Amino acid sequence: MKRTFAMLSVLMVAAMILSACGQATPEATEPPDVEVTEAPETPEPFECDDDIGCVTYAPDEPIRIASALVITGPDSQLGLDSQYGVEIAIDFRGQVAGHDVELQAEDDGCSAEGGQAAGQKIVSDPTIIGVVGTSCSGAGVPMSRVISEAGYFMVSPSNTSPVLTDPDNAWNPGYLRTAHNDKVQGAAIADYAFNVLGLTTAAAIHDGDPYTEGLTNAFRESFQALGGTIVAYTAVNKGDTDMRPVLTDVAAAGPPGFLYYPVFTAECALLSKQALEVAGLEDTVRSAADGCISDAAALAIGDASAGMYWSGPDIAFAGQLYEDFRAAYLDKYGTETLSVFHAHAFDATNMIFDCIESVGVLEDDGTLHIGRDAMRACLYATTGFDGITGTLTCDAVGDCADPKISISEIQDGDYVKIWP
Repeated sequence: MKRTFAMLSVLMVAAMILSACGQATPEATEPPDVEVTEAPETPEPFECDDDIGCVTYAPDEPIRIASALVITGPDSQLGLDSQYGVEIAIDFRGQVAGHDVELQAEDDGCSAEGGQAAGQKIVSDPTIIGVVGTSCSGAGVPMSRVISEAGYFMVSPSNTSPVLTDPDNAWNPGYLRTAHNDKVQGAAIADYAFNVLGLTTAAAIHDGDPYTEGLTNAFRESFQALGGTIVAYTAVNKGDTDMRPVLTDVAAAGPPGFLYYPVFTAECALLSKQALEVAGLEDTVRSAADGCISDAAALAIGDASAGMYWSGPDIAFAGQLYEDFRAAYLDKYGTETLSVFHAHAFDATNMIFDCIESVGVLEDDGTLHIGRDAMRACLYATTGFDGITGTLTCDAVGDCADPKISISEIQDGDYVKIWP
């Protein structure tokens, strides 16, 4: 029995071995395709390589710009008109590079002291990228120096003095303007007086401000180049109320056929009225300029506006954008436009916004970095900008305007363009 069981065990093992040997060997299979994903690279932290420095806004922070315009006092309509242009540009644009825009409004006081103070306040805040301002050239000269030295930029909607874009005079890096250069305005009013009115003698009065002095000088040079004679070139002081002594001297020197006094509202109204009281000036044609174009100025001059002319930017703008602008202005502020540089301010603001979107570095989380020197370079490189005021192209010293000058007179309380 034991032997038989042993034999059976051997046979069973042998069968199992033979059975295993008879099975087919499975074919080799390739491993399944596996997509290899590289570990995400950690983004390099932003490093500012701008020569002046960068302004950084966190994802939930607004871009901050400032305005520096004359928004109080007798010339406030000049500055408020421009400030409203800035505000409407912000409203129309909405977000810039994914960020809201916040405006810090300062008053330039239409004075050197006001411009200096406003500039120092603005550059003390490192979150402000740049400035729309100033209204008055007298404020623009000191402020442009402060802004430039701090590495900021400013784009003025209404500085027109030639010195502000003269590298040998008052120009500073970072300064630009969308307003015309008064070399253009001076030539236009001289052309009108000499060729249209046929007057060959003239006098000019300024108040020592860079705007008024620059414009009277541009008029004087252009009038003389046409063959006219300047019989008097003189000045009054800001704040003077009795203009008769200066006007009497002007009458004694000529009297002139044409009297040009491109000063601001208060002095303009006094000169306009008191010139009618000075013997010898009865037949002299009086003319002011854009520093005296506002509802407040027209009211202050009153009936003395009869026979007067005003030079200034031609604001006979056309197109749907300007129609939308005027409708928004009326709806937001409850008035028609107050002065003549609202569209220049609108264009200046949008030039700034375009450059922010051009040079700004936007991170995935919405953080925005803007180089200060990059902003300057972008603004100076502006070319073919399609604005309300025309097609703007900036030169190396910041003259960007598409300059158009017109002559107006007051009819039924409104300034009405009569030339060209």
